[in-house]
Amino acid sequence: MSDILFNQQQSGQPDAPKIEFPCDYPVKILGDADADFVEFVLKVVQRHDGDFNGTHDVKASRNGRFQSVTVVITATGEAQLSALHKEFMDSGRVKMVI
Repeated sequence: MSDILFNQQQSGQPDAPKIEFPCDYPVKILGDADADFVEFVLKVVQRHDGDFNGTHDVKASRNGRFQSVTVVITATGEAQLSALHKEFMDSGRVKMVI
């Protein structure tokens, strides 16, 4: 714990957490609640994780305008995560990827 505090004090910012790949990695995708939004999300995820089993959780916003789809992928590296994020954001259908 003191090492973490020491690193934060030296740099002024906390160190980014280290991820060991491959690993299970939850991803939440937020977009407009279109009729085919969930299907769109699952197809994109499948392209980036061929072993994705389709398990997902969908939540609607309070007023029903937005949906969030949460999936857990097998992350193989930063390049995969960046490509997944880029495809979602470039689609114009996704507001946020967490």
